[in-house]
Amino acid sequence: MKKKTAVLLINLGTPDSPSVGDVRKYLFQFLNDPRVIDIPWLLRAILVNLIIVPFRAPKSAKIYKELWTKDGSPLLIHGKIVTQKLQERIASKADVFFAMRYQNPSIDSVLEEIRKKNYAKIIVIPLYPQYASSSTGSTLEKVMQVVSKWWVIPEITLVSQYYDEAGYLDAFAERGKAHINDNYEHVLFSYHGLPERQVDKVYEKGPCSDHHCEDQLDEENAFCYKATCYETTRQITSRLNIPKDKYTVAFQSRLDKNWLEPFSDKVVEELAKKGIKKLLVFSPAFTADCLETTIEIGSEYKEIFEEHGGKHLQLVESLNDHPIWINTLEKMVLERL
Repeated sequence: MKKKTAVLLINLGTPDSPSVGDVRKYLFQFLNDPRVIDIPWLLRAILVNLIIVPFRAPKSAKIYKELWTKDGSPLLIHGKIVTQKLQERIASKADVFFAMRYQNPSIDSVLEEIRKKNYAKIIVIPLYPQYASSSTGSTLEKVMQVVSKWWVIPEITLVSQYYDEAGYLDAFAERGKAHINDNYEHVLFSYHGLPERQVDKVYEKGPCSDHHCEDQLDEENAFCYKATCYETTRQITSRLNIPKDKYTVAFQSRLDKNWLEPFSDKVVEELAKKGIKKLLVFSPAFTADCLETTIEIGSEYKEIFEEHGGKHLQLVESLNDHPIWINTLEKMVLERL
């Protein structure tokens, strides 16, 4: 009997629509996750439900309206296209499903569909290349919570990170090649930010700042988000022959000053003030273009750059459904069958 395998791709999430109500529901679910805001539950409940969500939802809804297309949320659109293309590649070997950690299609509903089909094996691939407890950790925890309640639990393979996967790095380098010869004076690698305390929790001894994460990757910091972001950058810049003095690593989307530094928006401003006129920006923590790439970098950072003397800021498109990325996902699945 031929054993059946299910592949579950998971991205972080998106509101069902850019309406204030749907954005509020998304933010409520997302920010109440104890892995996202890792503070005591009562303080988190007060902060999220009485302060952040009520004030942030209307503002975020306006931004989502800028992002939205006639077909809906770009993150969901890209997810569906990648799922379809991967399915075409491995149709004889596995069935591919797509879910979101927050909102729809939900992990609960998609796993229930998988459960009913009685697969012998499930391969779970979160679409975040660098491990972080608030993204990958939360996603894998949710999958395990759901599956743990099943009477029959099949073989399950969880992929926790793949920042060093050659195809992933090659795909971003290929995206960069479309722009790298256009005389950009500097390159910014902007990763989603995290509170410093979250990377500190990776270590048994000492904070992240004691582990040289900007300069080296070793067994001790292999699951430190900051360390893997810097390693990702070294790998991509090596492929594109970008010298060390021509690029900067920074972190975006911060909520307060105690997040990973340097802050991307401040770096953009400083580079413009230093006389940099053309800036190229990669965002390798995102495998699909979304609010953080298209709007935050492509629009807001562009405005900051020009406001302080820069002439042109170019966002490197994310992987989306790039053929090398589909090849990479196929390889990752086949290696785990």
